[in-house]
Amino acid sequence: MNLMTDENMTQEHSFDPRQHRMVETKWFEDFEIGERFVLPSRTMTEGIFAAFQMASGDNHPVHYDVEYCRARGMPHMLAHGFQVLAQTCGGSGFFAYYVEDSLKGFIEQSSRFLGMVFVGDTLYPALEVVELTPNRTTGVLNLKSTVHNQRGELVMDGYQKYLLRKRPA
Repeated sequence: MNLMTDENMTQEHSFDPRQHRMVETKWFEDFEIGERFVLPSRTMTEGIFAAFQMASGDNHPVHYDVEYCRARGMPHMLAHGFQVLAQTCGGSGFFAYYVEDSLKGFIEQSSRFLGMVFVGDTLYPALEVVELTPNRTTGVLNLKSTVHNQRGELVMDGYQKYLLRKRPA
């Protein structure tokens, strides 16, 4: 049975993938100080530790040998700082969809590691607009990045800067 009618054929041919969006694009001037982008929480599993070890090449036993860690008074394997930092990737949440057309580049990042993260900890990352620096046709969006654990402890904070286009004329 063919359900294609002349009307369906017209709709099918008028489909524009550029209009298939999660959210409307935000340009530099659309952002506001204090605006927050919550990123998905994630429990740090042994699988995530193994994947990070493979991707980073870091082979120190504190990141993959639970008995090594326990012999040093830790409850389990310790997450690498960059593994914690990776949880603040803007692409893991809606932020990346907002800047699909306005993003020119991720230009700077800094971070401080304030607490230990072990296998089994659940991390809650977020980004918050803290500064907007306009240029002629672009602007720099400065986001504060934070990661809390399941006990509400701040285990990492820092900043990320993105170069965004202003709204086209």
